Amino acid sequence: MDADRLELTLACATSAELKAGRHSGAAVALVGLGAANGLPAGPLVSFGLGGGIAEGLACGDVVDADCVVDAAGTVLWQGRPVGVPGARVGTVLAVDRVIDAPAERHRLHTATGAIVVDMESGAIARSGRLVGCVRVVSDTAERPLNGLDGAVRESGRLDPVGIARAFLRSPAGFVRAAGDGRRALRVLERTAEAIR
Repeated sequence: MDADRLELTLACATSAELKAGRHSGAAVALVGLGAANGLPAGPLVSFGLGGGIAEGLACGDVVDADCVVDAAGTVLWQGRPVGVPGARVGTVLAVDRVIDAPAERHRLHTATGAIVVDMESGAIARSGRLVGCVRVVSDTAERPLNGLDGAVRESGRLDPVGIARAFLRSPAGFVRAAGDGRRALRVLERTAEAIR
């Protein structure tokens, strides 16, 4: 890992993303959903899973952002991609809630040009310390979360009650979404290794 990478901190929303990020050799921090836990000092890479909002993205695709925008299309950050081999370069949409409805995903993509959505990159961009954003697609309009978003507390830790609710709401949907999430986390781990 070069000296610049050693100074970076991968800012992760969930404990599962944090575990994957440790494979980079860089510092990692659990910032929680929407950066609810606060942000560490220094240059930050927003690192974790995201929801695909553009057609043609599949679960497991890697997005190495060159831009972060809000729902109005206002640019919050623009910069160089981190340099993940094989990643798709594109815009990340910063939101303050989970976007799971297919029609809303399509509308937001059309309105902003973003290809993936997350809840942390906006807060990090507004801090003035965002230097990159890497997201692995964990869900798409064709393969939604089916309530799995309720399985994580605001702190980024797993919520057993939320997991049970998601399963009871749609057992088949839960199993499929959980499988997609596990696959995306494996890709995230390999992605962390690639940005050493």
